[in-house]
Amino acid sequence: MDLKEGGRVLASHINMLFGNKEPWQIAAITTSTILSLFWLWDLINQDEDLYIRAKKKFFKLSRKIPYVQKKIDEEIGKIAKGFEEDIQKSNEGLDYYLDLPPKGLTRGEVMDVFEKYSNLGHYNWKSGKVSGAVYDFDENIVNLVTEVYGKASYTNPLHADVFPGICKMEAEVVRMACNLFQGGPESCGAMTTGGTESIIMAVKAFRDYARDVKGITRPNIVAPVTAHVAFNKAGLYFGAHVHSVKLNPETYTVDIKAMERAINRNTIMLVGSAPNFPYGTVDDIEAIAKLGKKYNIPVHVDACLGGFLVVFMKRAGYTLRPFDFSVDGVTSISADPHKYGYTPKGASLVLYSDKKYRRYQYTVTTDWPGGVYGSPSVNGSRAGGIIAACWATLLSFGLEGYVEATKNIVDTTKYIEQGLRKIDNIFIYGTPAVSVVGIGSKKFDIYRLSQLLAERGWHLNALQFPPGIHICVTRLHTHAGVADRFVNDVRECVAEVMKAPTAPAEGKMAIYGVAQSVPDRSLVDEFTRLYIDSTYYTPPAK
Repeated sequence: MDLKEGGRVLASHINMLFGNKEPWQIAAITTSTILSLFWLWDLINQDEDLYIRAKKKFFKLSRKIPYVQKKIDEEIGKIAKGFEEDIQKSNEGLDYYLDLPPKGLTRGEVMDVFEKYSNLGHYNWKSGKVSGAVYDFDENIVNLVTEVYGKASYTNPLHADVFPGICKMEAEVVRMACNLFQGGPESCGAMTTGGTESIIMAVKAFRDYARDVKGITRPNIVAPVTAHVAFNKAGLYFGAHVHSVKLNPETYTVDIKAMERAINRNTIMLVGSAPNFPYGTVDDIEAIAKLGKKYNIPVHVDACLGGFLVVFMKRAGYTLRPFDFSVDGVTSISADPHKYGYTPKGASLVLYSDKKYRRYQYTVTTDWPGGVYGSPSVNGSRAGGIIAACWATLLSFGLEGYVEATKNIVDTTKYIEQGLRKIDNIFIYGTPAVSVVGIGSKKFDIYRLSQLLAERGWHLNALQFPPGIHICVTRLHTHAGVADRFVNDVRECVAEVMKAPTAPAEGKMAIYGVAQSVPDRSLVDEFTRLYIDSTYYTPPAK
């Protein structure tokens, strides 16, 4: 049967099917069929996986069962109370200021209260026992930035004509960073308040670029599962779905083939990390950039964590695969001076290979009664003091200072990694490339190790999917004896754990471990919101 004959047979069957139908019935059936097909097409072709959507719907419906909701409310109540009690305990013995004092406090009184508040907490971060968080504490730099920030504390680069010096400092910081990341003459960027804002700005720029140039209205981002959650936050803000791509199980870097499969006509950017937060491994940026060139998609390199290490590693004697603007196809980079640039918190950079991308980052309003308004980032008013302090820190350290600091940190990281690999019953995730060492175990609950180390004063980062912990090495860990003390404490704590390897974790680590195994992630979402709520705790007014 040829195609023409087949068409006649099909038409005959359809005519027989509708032969006894009224015209309005035929119209109704046709319309409902077309609408059903459109609904089915939309259901199947949404960015989020059908299985994940079905699972979310199931858990949402199950919570409508009164008994289930009652049990959930009881557990949530217990957890909320526990978070609040922890805050009360940590602030025990301190008064709360719930209203403005009738008469202003003296400078001495303010500083006395400040000292009490700033010394809360039992982790001694200055001793090098905290993973990341604080990347250095040099009295000379502290004194310099305190003086510089104090003099610039009331400046605001939103008013460029009023504070041109602050704008000049920002421009110089951006240009120094572009040169460090091997940007060309058209490379550019802007300062932001942190890595999250830098990533948000890159997503905003590429979303608007894709909408304007390619007509994309349902944007998505393709990124490794290890990419920073700031991409998810940006996706929520700007209506862009994040396709999370699995890792190579040996290297703990993104699976390039899986990344290519995730790309579609609505993809506005590809993401790689140099390095990633959980394991400190560096994605194959060259391979990602080739995908970007092949499909004409911008490629963002997130170097927020280790950007101000990786740019100095070659000079420090370490090799690293190309990751910056020297790689054809890399269009943007985020990097945080307030980490390994050792500037005060609140300083990050988003850089672009070409000014055409940065222009899509800007927000411009032309018809506001208050005048024409334009700003480069999320904030309108910005803290000129932070820009000045960042600028002063970079100039103070200089190239030699950063190279020396980088060598010390990477040397220390390698030393810790080698020491940990000699300890039985734990393993290292992948091959740490820069300053992070991820630890796991197939013999016991790794959160028990974290708990025992916390009892010895160590504050490490907990990982999940799979469970693990990591140490992010900073300049504080390069001080004499700190690395040896950490390795020895891990060895002794592992030995302690192995006395009862099947025992579960307790306390906060138990909650973290349980949270990882909860299938309904909306519950974990609620727990996290309760924890954030607890950080704003003040006692009820009397």
